[in-house]
Amino acid sequence: MNDQQIIALYFERDERAIVETNQKYGSYCYTVAHNILNNPQDSEECVNDTWLKAWNSIPPARPNHLKLFLAKITRNLSFDKYKASHSQKRGGGELPLVLDELEFCVADSRDIEGELIAKEMEQSVLAFVRNLPDQERNIFLRRYFYVESIGEIAARYALKEGNVSVILSRTRQKLQQALRKELLI
Repeated sequence: MNDQQIIALYFERDERAIVETNQKYGSYCYTVAHNILNNPQDSEECVNDTWLKAWNSIPPARPNHLKLFLAKITRNLSFDKYKASHSQKRGGGELPLVLDELEFCVADSRDIEGELIAKEMEQSVLAFVRNLPDQERNIFLRRYFYVESIGEIAARYALKEGNVSVILSRTRQKLQQALRKELLI
């Protein structure tokens, strides 16, 4: 079943939409969640929560790319679950490393002005990523959106881990420079 047919099932409020979504994207969403949580039970729970959130979001939303729509929901739920379970300490896994790597690029603000700046920064980061060469963009997204390890990325693109680390480091530097040009940091 294609994505438009699945979305049509959501609009008809047909529960088969969830079954079809799970068949087509269940393992994909599980991988997204597991890369962040590194826990099978929590990952499965996030995937199930993704289906509920999709059910409650479609309609009125009509996603252009169902896979990305579901990945974003899964990712956000996984980050929320991670924060809740690690509120006292940072555990192992890739997420603390990813956050540490990006820490110097993006300042953490908790006030209203900071939230407005964060929205502007989000748009600037999206524009920056869109303008990257394909391989650099894919590596950056694999690391910072899908929270894949450097080893996994290296294997996926047949590169050495050191090469991936250098690409990520240079990309973060370019991002920082781009944000400085826009006076967002």
